[in-house]
Amino acid sequence: MDIADKKMVVVNEDGTKEEVELLFAFEFNDTKKEYAVYTQNEKDESGNITIYVSSVLRDGEQVRLGGIESDEEWSKIKDVLRELSKKE
Repeated sequence: MDIADKKMVVVNEDGTKEEVELLFAFEFNDTKKEYAVYTQNEKDESGNITIYVSSVLRDGEQVRLGGIESDEEWSKIKDVLRELSKKE
């Protein structure tokens, strides 16, 4: 995944592919787990753009997106998103 180009293709569970816009990626120092935050530029009923967060799984040159495994992991991710939203 090359963050510089800001576009990536996500393959859904049904095999369909979608191009999404990568907003940013980050890694937790304590767990060394990486995450990607991306959007399809869809808006919810309030007009806010929907974002998605996935874990980044690397196997050599192969990169896959995975799920978030626990409530504790989600809590840490939400803290990062809150901090970033304060800066903007």
